[in-house]
Amino acid sequence: MFLSYPEFSIVGEAGSVQEAVIKARETRPDVILMDFGLPDGTGTEATRVILSELPQTRIVILTIHDADERVLAAIQSGAKGYLLKEMPFSKLMASLRGLMRDEAAISRKMTMRLMNEFSQMRHSHHPDDFQLADFSMREIEILRELASDASNQEIAARLSLSIPTVKHYVHQILAKLDMKSRKEAARFARRQGLGSVMIEQTNLKA
Repeated sequence: MFLSYPEFSIVGEAGSVQEAVIKARETRPDVILMDFGLPDGTGTEATRVILSELPQTRIVILTIHDADERVLAAIQSGAKGYLLKEMPFSKLMASLRGLMRDEAAISRKMTMRLMNEFSQMRHSHHPDDFQLADFSMREIEILRELASDASNQEIAARLSLSIPTVKHYVHQILAKLDMKSRKEAARFARRQGLGSVMIEQTNLKA
């Protein structure tokens, strides 16, 4: 489909984080379209890794997920846009053209949801008095997984724990932070820098 638009040329495609980073280094693309959720991590974490080396590259998350916290995580990671795969290709191209004019590639609907999410964050509890030293190594491992929006089942598989044990640790972390949801704990973990460790497979196009 991109071949129908001469102003864009595809310089690479990747099926893993390692391959994406290598191709990004080689081609120094103007734009990267990146998936969000794949088995080995999140697109926001991959975005941080690539932007640490190529800060001028514009990265747009292209995903089927429209959860508010994922939109927020994408913007916080440095992504310049967040688009849904279900959108018409013509609108995708219009968003990418706007991106090259330094406009954010995000729909009005997503913009409103992002504003609402920031508004909720302003009124939520932020335990800045807590540091990672206040947590055990296992709790830090669980926090790292929460930062990647992993489910209890995924955490259990990655850390070789039972699901009840994972639930116990999550409950323990929420109690320690005086929080009510995993979303709040994930934000805390990302503020502590835990979200940049795990990265995911991406689709790299420019």
